[in-house]
This record gives sequence, structure tokens and C-alpha cells, in this order.
Amino acid sequence: MTIGFSTRALLSCCALGAVGMSALTPLPAAALTGTGSGAPGPAASYSPLLYGPGTQVRPRAGAPEVPSVSALSWLVADADTGDVLAAHDAHRPLPPASTLKTLFALTVLPALPAGTRHTVTERELADIGPGSSLVGVREGLTYRVSDLWKGVFLHSGNDAVHVLAALNGGVQTTVRRMQAKARQLGAYDTQVVSPDGYDAPGQVSSAYDLAVFGRAGLRNPDFARYCSLAESTFPGDGGSYGIRNTNRLLTGADGVERYPGLIGIKNGYTSHAGNTLVAAARHGGRTLVVT
Repeated sequence: MTIGFSTRALLSCCALGAVGMSALTPLPAAALTGTGSGAPGPAASYSPLLYGPGTQVRPRAGAPEVPSVSALSWLVADADTGDVLAAHDAHRPLPPASTLKTLFALTVLPALPAGTRHTVTERELADIGPGSSLVGVREGLTYRVSDLWKGVFLHSGNDAVHVLAALNGGVQTTVRRMQAKARQLGAYDTQVVSPDGYDAPGQVSSAYDLAVFGRAGLRNPDFARYCSLAESTFPGDGGSYGIRNTNRLLTGADGVERYPGLIGIKNGYTSHAGNTLVAAARHGGRTLVVT
């Protein structure tokens, strides 16, 4: 999930999520509940605890202390039941950076068949924000939609996002559909301005909303497959080249130890947001989502 983590805090928060939570009691009326179809939906009832400041947790006897992390906001939830196990300023609105791509994928993945082939135009690569992360999409090359999704999930490519948004009716149409999808899921803290999560005035989400998006994504087989890939290939001018997931907890790159059981989901960074994360890990048959 997300919001302002340093690498050390990422490790601490994931350790909190996947190790200590068996000894914590779900917060009352705080579930990220689902509909009859099994898809996540709006919360069943208002939870004043999750709207309160500070850390909210009800530890059982013998539970370890909640570790101190640098995140401005965070949340840990059971991915299957939606129960919120612990949270800190869960509804605080903050810039999401590329974790907003989880909502982009939830909105656009069902609309575009993976095998569709598309030749990229100059116009589709226009208006990408300066300093954006790019996977290397090139004008005039033909890509499968599945290639572009790998560029989104692994390399956080804003160029791939813009091409997929163009196929989905354009950037502004996609933004409106993302906003509608957030409301459908009960994610009322989220305001979408840019589909790729690039810093934009007024664009915010929350740890709670990002947990909703992460949980919904894990229930989509295509989303779950893409977000868990550590490495893949991407088409280029002279053939394919390798790309690696930017989530070092998944890949073990640059001296960061791989986190056992990590499923992935999405991390991000911008100068305004700082480091952000939506993650999930599975231990002993239980899956937790951490934002």
C-alpha cells in the first residue's frame, strides 16, 4: 500500500504486517468488506477509530509492540476478510505517487484484451510529466497490451500508462472512470487528476483507500499475476530487453533482502509524495495487505 516510507520503514512495516498480526484483534466496524460476488466494496459501517489520529490497534495478550516507522500513514488488513488489524492516520489524504496505478489497473485492465496489438503514435506519448519513470515505449513500435501492463507494474512506466489510457478513450476519460471506480469501491479519500500518479495539485489518496485497491487487485487474476512479477522482458527497437520490478522487497536488488512470501502489488516515488507502497504477503495460508 503506500505513503512516505523509507526503505527501513518499508521493512519494518512489512514485518509488522506478516509476522505480528496473528496476535492482533480486528478493529471494530473497520472491515474492507466485499459484495456477494467477492469483490471488495464500501465499508459496511463507519469506523470512528480509523478516522481518528495516531495509531489504532487492539493487541491481544502477548502481541509484540507495534514498531516505530517513518510512514505518515499506514494500514494493515487481512486480504481475505478485509478486517483492518492496525492503522495509523488511515484516512489522511496524501499524494499517492505510482501506487495510484493500482486504481488505474483496476479500471482499465478489464476493458483491454491482453492480446490486442497497438502501434504507438507520437500523440500518445505527449504530455508525460518531466522526470517521469519510463519503461521505454517508442513511437512507431507495435506492442501487445500485455507488454504495456508489464511496463506499468514492473517499471512503473508512465509512458505505458499514457498509451493504455489512450486505448481506453483518452487520459481525461480514464481519469473520470478511475474516480468512478474509486467511489464504487468505497474509496472516498481518493481524488484522481493524473492516471499515472504523477504529482498534480489536488491529487490524493489514503492508506485506507490504497488498501481497498490492493485487496481488489489481488482478486483479479491478471492484476495479481502482473503485480507479482519480479522480472520480465519488454519490446525494443532491436529486440526485447530485460526489465526488473522496482519493488526491491520483491526482487532483493541493491542490498535489500527479499521479503519471504511477498506477493508484490505496487510501490512508487515522487518528490512530493516521497516513497509509497501497497504490498501484500502470504504466510501460513493467510494474506495481509500493508499500505
